[in-house]
Amino acid sequence: METYEFYARCASGFEALLATELKNLKAQRVRPLKGGVAFFGTVREAYRACLWSRVASRVLLVLARVDASDAEALYAGAKALDWTEHVGEGATIAVYAHGMNDNLRNTQFTAVKVKDAVCDALREARGARPDVRSKRPDVAIDVAVRGEKATISLDLSGEPLHRRGYRTDGVQTEAPLKETLAAGIVLAAGWERTARVCGTFIDPMCGSGTLVIEAAMIAADRAPGIMRDYWGFSGWALHDEDLWDALIDEADDRLAAGLESMPRLVGTDVDEKSVQIARENAKRAGLARYVDFRGGDAAQMGEILADGATGATDAPGLVAVNPPYGSRLSSEAQLPGVYAALAQGVSAVPDGWTLAVITPDATIDTALGLVPRETLGLYNGPLAADLRIYETAPSARIELKVVSLAGDERYVTVAEPTSDQFIARFRKVAKERTKWARKNGISCYRLYDADLPDFAVAVDLYETAGPSVVDAVEQACGKARRGVGENSTSIGGGASSAGERYVHISEYEAPPTVDAERAQRRFRDALAIVPTVLGLDPSHVFSKTRRRDKGGGQYRDARGRSHIVCTEESGYRFEVDLGGYLDTGIFLDHRKTRELVGSLAKGARFLNLFAYTGTASVHAAGGGAVSTVTVDLSQTYLSWAERNMRLNGFKGRNHTYVRADVLRWISEERASKRRYDLIFVDPPTFSNSKSMGKETWSVQRDHAELVIGVSRLLAQGGRAVFSCNLRSFKPDTEKLERYGVHLTDISAETIPEDFARNPKIHKCYLVERVAAGSGVSGD
Repeated sequence: METYEFYARCASGFEALLATELKNLKAQRVRPLKGGVAFFGTVREAYRACLWSRVASRVLLVLARVDASDAEALYAGAKALDWTEHVGEGATIAVYAHGMNDNLRNTQFTAVKVKDAVCDALREARGARPDVRSKRPDVAIDVAVRGEKATISLDLSGEPLHRRGYRTDGVQTEAPLKETLAAGIVLAAGWERTARVCGTFIDPMCGSGTLVIEAAMIAADRAPGIMRDYWGFSGWALHDEDLWDALIDEADDRLAAGLESMPRLVGTDVDEKSVQIARENAKRAGLARYVDFRGGDAAQMGEILADGATGATDAPGLVAVNPPYGSRLSSEAQLPGVYAALAQGVSAVPDGWTLAVITPDATIDTALGLVPRETLGLYNGPLAADLRIYETAPSARIELKVVSLAGDERYVTVAEPTSDQFIARFRKVAKERTKWARKNGISCYRLYDADLPDFAVAVDLYETAGPSVVDAVEQACGKARRGVGENSTSIGGGASSAGERYVHISEYEAPPTVDAERAQRRFRDALAIVPTVLGLDPSHVFSKTRRRDKGGGQYRDARGRSHIVCTEESGYRFEVDLGGYLDTGIFLDHRKTRELVGSLAKGARFLNLFAYTGTASVHAAGGGAVSTVTVDLSQTYLSWAERNMRLNGFKGRNHTYVRADVLRWISEERASKRRYDLIFVDPPTFSNSKSMGKETWSVQRDHAELVIGVSRLLAQGGRAVFSCNLRSFKPDTEKLERYGVHLTDISAETIPEDFARNPKIHKCYLVERVAAGSGVSGD
């Protein structure tokens, strides 16, 4: 037989699995590539790949690589091929294109150009154009454009190979796994070896049963393509029907032998409708008598193992599961319960078993108390996910005792054994800090700030200030909250009571010397430990990570919904957003700085630059400022600032809000006669926003110009408070003094006690205008 070049496509992440399959099918010169595997072989190897590959999505016969620098070159290259060698007499065709370049930007246009070339070539050779059929053509032609070349191939599979024939469209569960993905999962987890020794297979969240059925097909040595009634080679001029029939007969014989010794295969689901769909799928696959689908919770795996059903053995088995996430959950709050049930079930699994989980959510490691022995990045539809494979031995499960501040004892599963150090340190610091806060009447404060280098997280506690948070804010504003949008919610449905506690945990970026995977596990462990120590419901814990987990984290809404509560500081109420993508709305390390602003504000005309959510404006107004001007570039922050002001009863003409680039606004304001007795300015450390009026902004490089401009807005005897969060910041005092600006470093006096172990958290200076240096204009 003649040898051809082929290319088998597969889901990203399964290239190595597919290469192994093709080698076992006697393919030659197998070469894994991104998104597929190239190989050579005869028609027999191509047919075997179509019939037997469990993870390939398509099998293509490569005809040629042609010039695709423009449409005419592509047409000429496609027409030059001898299509009579491949398109049988009377066969229908269809052309599918993907990929683009500068001159071929529309895949439909590309497909039409190649279709015209094929039809014109066959008309010249045979006197008649072939008919075009978009669905299930006799010959499917694939065009892949990459750079200035196009690879033209015949799609021998015709339709995606995941269409095994046992699922019925429209009657499946929501977001079922593709059959090829399910097969890849169980193959990657070693199911072929486990099945050979009759180990048990369990999917405790089986949905429509795809994982179980694919595992059964592997155990039965059943060709995944044996039920398909359509192939893209049916109208291929070189199709060998006798060879194909012989391969089908061989597959039938192998299936008959495989069904004689089947292992036990069980799928359970809490949804009876899903269980029924799974049973119908197994029936269509001809495997209903070999698989057991039943209603039940993932926590009941121990009962499955203990029931002594036919097919059970002492051989190690495999648990494979696709837990619900994203659209399959009506609420993100359900996820901890799902994981808890799975963890309970897995804890009953004997030594030697394997657990395979496909999920975008790496927090599952902590929930299970296991560290994966390997992970494989892949996609479940459009969703990036990982296949996480664990050893399930009870001895591998990490459970640590946690004593809450109230004295209650609980065991928490974690992924890192060193998390016991975090438990001890966090409990000690949290106990001291809550006592300090209670004594000083502080409602929002930092509990922990990377006290242990290996657990580089910040933990902030917010205590609510009163009932009906959203109603209070909206009533204070006299209008709907702007800048938050339809996705806003308040904790407790808008009726948080005074004294409720919430925690926000943020992650510091780990240095390159720290293993990224371990850093993530430690962060996720902290998310589980903190609420247990504090005695909080996990739904009251929100997080912000430097590296977004696929699909979002366990404790925050994956859709980025706002969670609004009101907290209190120095007798003032502030709106904070714990769940949104923006910061919470109050910089806790500036507590003393804001108090300083309030103490200086009596009778002052106050200006707040880079105002953020206006917390300093509230303190100034409360301290007796006769007027406040709040300036920020963000309308979201300005609206938030106005809500904070009104929430504390500060409204009217004396309080104005200006949306503007602060640097440009300062320049324009200097030309006016308006001057201010007290100014607070807290610029960003860095910005590349074009709206800032500069190509880039750097507080270290550009602060002198800013501070000089601010000083020119001070009334005689006026003062400004300048703050920044660049820890290495050094003011250019020489330049400032030349321009008549004197800075007094008051950083030490403005660091709150809960930030005392990190005195470089911010820099703060008192700015005063003095006589300018010799020869320098004073304005």
